[in-house]
Amino acid sequence: MKIRIERTAQPKPHADESQLGFGRYFTDHMFWMDYTPEKGWHDARIVPYGPIALSPAATVLHYGMEVFEGLKAYRRADGRVQLFRPWDNFSRMNDSAERLCLPQLDTEFAQEALETLIRLDEAWVPSLPGTSLYIRPFEFGADPFLGLHTVHHTQFGIILSPSGSYYAEGINPVKIMIETRDVRAVRGGTGYAKCGGNYAASSRAGMYAEKKGYTQVLWLDGVERKYVEEVGAMNVMFMIDHKVVTPALLGSVLPGVTRRSCIQLLKDWGYEVEERQLAAEEIFTALAEGRLQEAWGCGTAAVVSPIGELSFHDKAYTINDFQIGPVTRRLYDELTGIQYGRLPDTHGWTKVL
Repeated sequence: MKIRIERTAQPKPHADESQLGFGRYFTDHMFWMDYTPEKGWHDARIVPYGPIALSPAATVLHYGMEVFEGLKAYRRADGRVQLFRPWDNFSRMNDSAERLCLPQLDTEFAQEALETLIRLDEAWVPSLPGTSLYIRPFEFGADPFLGLHTVHHTQFGIILSPSGSYYAEGINPVKIMIETRDVRAVRGGTGYAKCGGNYAASSRAGMYAEKKGYTQVLWLDGVERKYVEEVGAMNVMFMIDHKVVTPALLGSVLPGVTRRSCIQLLKDWGYEVEERQLAAEEIFTALAEGRLQEAWGCGTAAVVSPIGELSFHDKAYTINDFQIGPVTRRLYDELTGIQYGRLPDTHGWTKVL
């Protein structure tokens, strides 16, 4: 399918790279295409960034028929731009789409569309340390019909946002509150899919945690309220007895691309990694006995985020003296080194444009 390109007649001024924040600014163009059962995916186009026309009765507005992804493009020291595992993000997007009965993407074409869009807006890729071009592909149901049914008309878009650090704290340790009232997902639900409903359901707990001075919440499983699952928008890992333990992918945890990358690097370095159910009480027992060395979240937006404090039932527990642990630091340095092209990519994770 050919991609039609309509260049903007009014390019926007670029924001100060030192003041980007996360997800506040957007580039001049966006990618868009439509799907119908009769035509399949069609009318692939890159057009000026701006509002979209959507019926007030669109399926996405009433039934949450929507999935999305998050990945980044990085400015290398030689000035070129590179992507990190984009094929894995589009593959996961198809897994999410299948769960919500949305049509599958041709992942090779989706990557071609992304690369074409980035090349057009390449000047927007920032170069200051810690900055990147955040990429948001998304797909949603656009049928103008209020009956609950399988989606027929779908739209797929990609928008780009030059961004700084996801957390204001940067790589510094964050404070996390274990949520005991709300749950994020249950097995058999949409926990493994990257869909808006999961994030909407997490908003109340996140707001409550923020009011109490915490950066994110750590979710417990939705059945026994016993096992840890995710930290806000990230997967979570704990180093206990010099082994890394992370919640198993049992259907209620997002299979993170950064999670997978961390596990591979840890195994490369000789660490034992256990993917299993991990009870909150086991974490605090290990902490009390001096066997919990480090804890961190990992995800595309923040890469690796050390956890310096955990709160459970309104009691706060400090981890590693609220310092960045050596394994957490090594993971962050290695991953960002590969992503920005400073370190060799021995696993074939990157694509230079």
